[in-house]
Amino acid sequence: MEIINYVSSSNVTVKFENGFTYTTTYRAFKDNDIKTPYCKSVHNVGYLGVGDCHQYTNGILALQCALWENILLRCYDQKTQLKHPTYIGCTVCEEWHNYQNFAKWYDQNYYEIEGQAMHIDKDILIKGNKVYSPETCVFVPQNINALFTKSNAQRGDCPIGVTYRKTYKHKKYLARCNNGKKETYNLGLFNTPEEAFNAYKIFKEKVIKQIAEQYKNKIPNKLYEAMCKYEVEITD
Repeated sequence: MEIINYVSSSNVTVKFENGFTYTTTYRAFKDNDIKTPYCKSVHNVGYLGVGDCHQYTNGILALQCALWENILLRCYDQKTQLKHPTYIGCTVCEEWHNYQNFAKWYDQNYYEIEGQAMHIDKDILIKGNKVYSPETCVFVPQNINALFTKSNAQRGDCPIGVTYRKTYKHKKYLARCNNGKKETYNLGLFNTPEEAFNAYKIFKEKVIKQIAEQYKNKIPNKLYEAMCKYEVEITD
């Protein structure tokens, strides 16, 4: 950066390499104690940018900023990924590196449903997606988000929705599925994991479509359509 206008030691205008100008004190300039809004200060990726979206509201971190920082944490913090390995390989689109862009998207797309916490989801609209972006993300109520949570540790090497019951006399595969209302149903015992998965698949897809119809007029149409078309696969 360079000084482009000096009025007094407490009124100095500096210019950064990217063209951004900032009024500060000469001491701050001399001590290199100035950060441009384009400095990638959040996990070495995100920056606040310049615009009408503020980081704090009345001294409290804005909800938009808290979510933005959390998304960057998931994607770029190794300690977080060690605890939650499902985020390994996830990234944030370049547009959302700028907090201003994310906050505007948040304000345009956020909605609430009574009695439900709202979550941002990146892989219901596009299955298997690992990029947080305006095209891939959508806000969903908590109980819909829970429909797509996978219990990898519980099922072990079995397909999704299937557990191996070696305590049974004939060693069967049990298919189980949640109905979206915190109630889990045993769908039967089967000789092969494939048979058990097929029972789970039929039940799960039916539940997802039923919940989609229940929330049809409360959720974005793109979320409704994605749920209606959603297919459970044995590789999930």
